[in-house]
Amino acid sequence: MQLVVARIGRAHGIKGEVTVEVRTDEPELRLAPGAVLATEPATAGPLTIETGRVHSGRLLLRFEGVKDRTAAEALRNTLLIADVDPAELPEDPEEFYDHQLMDLDVVLADGTEVGRITEITHLPSQDLFIVERPDGSEVMIPFVEEIVTEIDLEEQRAVITPPPGLIDASEAVVASAREEEDGPAGGDGPGATGKDA
Repeated sequence: MQLVVARIGRAHGIKGEVTVEVRTDEPELRLAPGAVLATEPATAGPLTIETGRVHSGRLLLRFEGVKDRTAAEALRNTLLIADVDPAELPEDPEEFYDHQLMDLDVVLADGTEVGRITEITHLPSQDLFIVERPDGSEVMIPFVEEIVTEIDLEEQRAVITPPPGLIDASEAVVASAREEEDGPAGGDGPGATGKDA
């Protein structure tokens, strides 16, 4: 199985180094000297990593045969692709590769079906599951421990405990109504809590 592990950025200096946007949780494994990576577009590769170093918080790579700034700049925006055994698992048991999570059934703790993971979006602060509901609509589920309580690869499912309103907007109204039954917080009458429905 092939996974995108980085995207080449601009050239750095005059000796063929490039900046890279890392797209793997294991750069020390996937982007180590000696690694041979396929590319997209395919005509740019394969590329063999000659050296790697961190400079001002950015990973810099030099590839075999890329000796000057012009050659390095020609690689800009090229995707670097690693061959990964589909059975291979990350070292940390709490981490997963995207291909392991795709198409998992998403269910609530009581077994109620929510949908199926169709996409995973990587944001700076967290990852999001894009889940297709049975009716064809989509919902975004933050991949955080408080919400995604279990990933069961054998059963091919992700168990979630969503906060009110994450899956169904009407649940947020129910939560507000429950607070009013228990007594208003800081005011009287509907809407006193300041929460949007």
